[in-house]
Amino acid sequence: MIALTPLLAAIAVAIKVESPRGPVFYRQERVGVDRRRQAGFPVAQERRKTRGFGRTFQIWKFRTMVTDAEAKSGPVWAAERDPRITRVGRVLRHLRLDELPQFLNVATGEMSLIGPRPERPHFVEKLSEEMPTYERRLTVPPGITGLAQVEREYDATVNDVRTKLQYDLFYVKHRSTLMNMKILIKTVDVVLRGRGAR
Repeated sequence: MIALTPLLAAIAVAIKVESPRGPVFYRQERVGVDRRRQAGFPVAQERRKTRGFGRTFQIWKFRTMVTDAEAKSGPVWAAERDPRITRVGRVLRHLRLDELPQFLNVATGEMSLIGPRPERPHFVEKLSEEMPTYERRLTVPPGITGLAQVEREYDATVNDVRTKLQYDLFYVKHRSTLMNMKILIKTVDVVLRGRGAR
């Protein structure tokens, strides 16, 4: 983070120049690792009245959309050529620079460098109902990058999520240091090519 300070400062200035009244950073609630499933305890033993998922946390990102982008629409995935994305935001997303603040989440133990991407509670609940195996993603810490992200492009439909879920579940079952190194190398290639960004 110290080494990246000049770049982070330049990004912050660019965001402020384009939209002076908006914040530089954007925080959003995401679902993290489920310690109960990670420890192997049956969920049925929980005494909760509502269905439990992983522990939620606030993910940090550089703001790439207009302020209050979802005030009217509610939680929705970003679409191709999404009008809510600012000009600076489009560049940041293309180069994946909007994800840099998530190293703070890694430093605090809420995320890992590599793992399934953390999703919002609204989508976790919805997708878990449609895909019973979706919750298995929550048995490992979420990551800034992951196998599904380097093999597939951005989610646009539930079917996209269904396909990427297979990569996430494969990673959960077979993760290793060697696999993590391969994902890191492939992440660099994805970033340089700007593949799948929205």
